[in-house]
Amino acid sequence: MLRRLRENGPVVLVPLAWTFAIAAHLDVLALRTVLIAHLVMDAVLVAFTVLSWSEMRRGVLRAWRLVLLVGLALTLLGTTGLLQTPPASSLLWLTVVGWLLVPAAGLAYTGRHVDRSPLAYTGGAVLSVLGAIVYVAGTVVSGDPLVLVAGLAVAGVGQTAGIVAAVRDY
Repeated sequence: MLRRLRENGPVVLVPLAWTFAIAAHLDVLALRTVLIAHLVMDAVLVAFTVLSWSEMRRGVLRAWRLVLLVGLALTLLGTTGLLQTPPASSLLWLTVVGWLLVPAAGLAYTGRHVDRSPLAYTGGAVLSVLGAIVYVAGTVVSGDPLVLVAGLAVAGVGQTAGIVAAVRDY
């Protein structure tokens, strides 16, 4: 059962994480809720990485092991930012932008190295980068939460497409 959760869980967790990020950007969630979510994500990432480590030694899974490690560091950075009073917006921004871009690298790499559904991975990478561009531009130009949310949504769709392909094909 634990193996099945590791193999299929990300297909739920990836869109859930982006939905949660969108809700946080729209101020629908209390700061404490976002902190608790980060702590849960820290624990899930550690558990997933430890339990999957030996299976992720070769091929595209090795690249995803690196994505997990960098992602854990990014999430811990976000947790640290949320523990500050007031929250450290620069750390939170780096966390979000990192999570927009790091999986994009994994998706692009996967798209170049698999036979099944390479377009899902490559397209997912493109959408992740596009989402990051929209998010960063929205931060610099207007700070409008709807622009930021649009960037998160675009990247979320791309990353979800990649994980759906992975769960379906492997």
